[in-house]
Amino acid sequence: MITVIFRWLLAVVFVLAGANHFVHPDFYLAIMPPAIPWHEACVQISGVAEILGGIGILVPATRRFSGWGLLALLIAVFPANIYMATDHVQPPGLHVTPFGAWMRLPLQAVLMAWVWWVALRRPRQPRS
Repeated sequence: MITVIFRWLLAVVFVLAGANHFVHPDFYLAIMPPAIPWHEACVQISGVAEILGGIGILVPATRRFSGWGLLALLIAVFPANIYMATDHVQPPGLHVTPFGAWMRLPLQAVLMAWVWWVALRRPRQPRS
């Protein structure tokens, strides 16, 4: 039961975060490392991927695929979080402290563990 609650919470987190890519794209565009091409496309693609992944972990038939997709996405966006922290990037309209920018880095690991727990972990088999 607790896994179901946390699966729904994670789905909401990803769907809202994905929608935010379209509501406030300037935040995400600002933290894109210069070496990565096609900033606008990357922001839009990652937003769609977050929305679909969030919905996908709710559907048993797509849960594992969506879980792996969300893990890949979290790895893919990690350079933007590193860039934000190391280059002291300030997204427009938002003041992010250096501590806050650095805290985004371990947050990725927490999100990855959460995805694994609700979408990829195999339930324990009862002992015989």
